[in-house]
This record gives sequence, structure tokens and C-alpha cells, in this order.
Amino acid sequence: MRSIKGIISHWLKKTPPHIPFDFSHCTYLVSDGTYLKHEHCIYAVTDYHTGLTINHTFGRRENYAMAYGVFTELKSQGCNPKAITIDGNTSVIRAIRAVWPHTLIQRCLYHILRQGTSWLRRFPQDEAAKELRLIVLTVVAIKDRKTQQIFLKRFFDWEKRFGEYVKAFDSRHKVWSDVQKTRILIMHALPDMFHFLRDPNIPPTSNSQEGLFSSAKILFRNHRGVGKQNRNNYFSWYFYFKNKKILNKKR
Repeated sequence: MRSIKGIISHWLKKTPPHIPFDFSHCTYLVSDGTYLKHEHCIYAVTDYHTGLTINHTFGRRENYAMAYGVFTELKSQGCNPKAITIDGNTSVIRAIRAVWPHTLIQRCLYHILRQGTSWLRRFPQDEAAKELRLIVLTVVAIKDRKTQQIFLKRFFDWEKRFGEYVKAFDSRHKVWSDVQKTRILIMHALPDMFHFLRDPNIPPTSNSQEGLFSSAKILFRNHRGVGKQNRNNYFSWYFYFKNKKILNKKR
């Protein structure tokens, strides 16, 4: 066991070899972050059509500085995406607009569903919350212009009926403030929810990142005892081997 641990420790002190990418071909991206027990954040950018992780970083939390650093490095290597699918992190949105002002930002529909239903809870009591929850549940069913129009009509009908009522809620109340936050979530997301309907190359969700992070964290938990000083290299090796596997399949 000691020899195995020694081998692991030896490689974790090294960074993986560089895999050359043609970043100019990476035009549709998915970007997201995940946390390890709320202590550290892994942030990764994936080329949607190949599944290759083209950049990542490891730090304390997902914020503007982290995202800006990742995107700036990609831009310096020739990456100028047409679209990038992300969750609703406003700091990340600001970073994208600072680095790639003409890139379309597609809001992940699944994140809207997950966040909205979390705030509205499983069995809301207020009529406005009940109706809004039913609308949020249809977000991932948007597949074409027809389902888009159905969603928009339902939401704007709800807004006409309940908008002023919800805005008048006491924002100090946990339940009422969560209904208000769900309303604002949708209002702010609307301009960037439907780009994928105009361009089928744009992914409507960042679910591919969810799978990437899920397997990464399972493997990380199996390697107990990885010190904080080695975690950055640990995930660098993880993405390296994932990319090698994808590239080997293409040969």
C-alpha cells in the first residue's frame, strides 16, 4: 500500500503533459463549476461537440476572477466561441461579456428548473407559487417555437395576474422572498433562454458538465487523503486522461 501511495504522491506532484488543441474550432462551449464540500471549486470549460475539456481551474470559489482568468487564457489561444451555455452566475456572465462581448450566452434550462423548484419548494401553499412552480417545471420541455410560445404565454399570463401581488410580498420572509427570487430568475433569464432554437448547435443545458463533475468527484472520494496542495494537479490529471480517452476513440 505504501508503494502505491508513493506512486500516486509522485505523480500528483507533477502536472500532466500538454495536449495540443485547435482552439479556433471550439465554437460551442459549455462552462460550469462544482464544489468539493463547499471548500474548493473546480471550474471547467468543455467543447460541446467533442466533449474535450479545453480549460479548467481549481480555486476557492466560482467568481469573476476565476472565470475571467479561464476565458482570457482561452481567448489568447485562439478560442472565440459563437455561444457558451452556463448557469445563472452573474459574475461568470460579466466575465464572458468582458472577454467575448459578441458571444451568445445560453442560460442552462436545467439550472433554471432546479433553482426555481428549489426556491418554490415541493408543495407551495400560495396560489401564485403553485402556478409559478407548474410553469418552471415546463422549462426543459421547450424544444421548438411552439413550446417556447406556450411557455412565454403561461409565464406572462402569470405575471399579469400575480406580478404586482408577488412584488408586494415582505422580502424579509423566507418563503415569500423565494417566490420573488424565482420570478426575478425567469425575468432575467428570458433574453438568453432560447438561443438554441435559432442555432441547433447550441446546447440548451450544461448537463454534460454535470456528468463530468459527478465522475470526477466519485473518483476523488475514492482517493482519500489527497492533500489540498495536490488537488489542483489531481483534477488536471483527471481531465488529461478524460481528453486522452476521447481523442483515442477518434483515431
